[in-house]
Amino acid sequence: MLRRATARHYLMCRPTYFEVTEARTPWMDPDEPVNAAVACRQWEQLRDRLRALGHTVEELPPRPGAPEMVFAANGATVIDGRVLGARFTHRERVPEAAVHREWFLSHGVTAYREPEHLNEGEGDYAVTSSWLLAGHGFRTDLSSHAEAQEFFDRPVLALELVDPRYYHLDTALAVLDPAVDEIMYYPGAFSEASRAVLRHRFPDAVLANSTHAEALGLNAVSDGRHVLLPEAAQKLFPALRARGFEPIGIDLSELAKSGGGAKCCVQEIRGLASH
Repeated sequence: MLRRATARHYLMCRPTYFEVTEARTPWMDPDEPVNAAVACRQWEQLRDRLRALGHTVEELPPRPGAPEMVFAANGATVIDGRVLGARFTHRERVPEAAVHREWFLSHGVTAYREPEHLNEGEGDYAVTSSWLLAGHGFRTDLSSHAEAQEFFDRPVLALELVDPRYYHLDTALAVLDPAVDEIMYYPGAFSEASRAVLRHRFPDAVLANSTHAEALGLNAVSDGRHVLLPEAAQKLFPALRARGFEPIGIDLSELAKSGGGAKCCVQEIRGLASH
């Protein structure tokens, strides 16, 4: 199958102040040192590769005291120029939402919604042409789904996460080609009811196994042809190539110490002009 890349508009944040200070997820170990300089080099590799593929990447200035701002995907969800802000579960990340809001308002966004319910942006929301896939179970509240559906005027498909290693939807599912509702996901991250929904709605999805998921291979950024994902997930590459995609491995080993991969670092800005 001939795959066509589509130019995308992204927002990223340099991991200048990245560190792991507590174990809020099974991936995080405060006793394992984080090298912020190495994290910055790895982040630059991801940013530069996206730009080399023809995508626009804008940068959100990092802030001291917000060590996880590098995971820019969590700060908002943007569809058709409309922005649903984030409301973080953990107090350490709460300040990030205001930084994202300031950035969008300063870049001409008029349709911005301050959320009433907990939601962690594209960490738990994924967009296809037919659906707004919405994760819940660990971070984003189920009650936020109705808010997102009303604001974006898109049908929501609620998906329950049950494995604490995959606390965000973007650690367990990736959109490969939104135009044709093509995704890949790890079934073991979801409840049985949600697995049934995924089988029904996405019968041709790429199915990942536990090895792929543990390497954060589902935390991927796709432009419809190129799929950027952690190079540690190389065992997932053949399945992607078999579908006509071009997997591109990026060393994100420092960011993985907090459970972050390529998608965590990249927020897609849909329908908003670049500056």
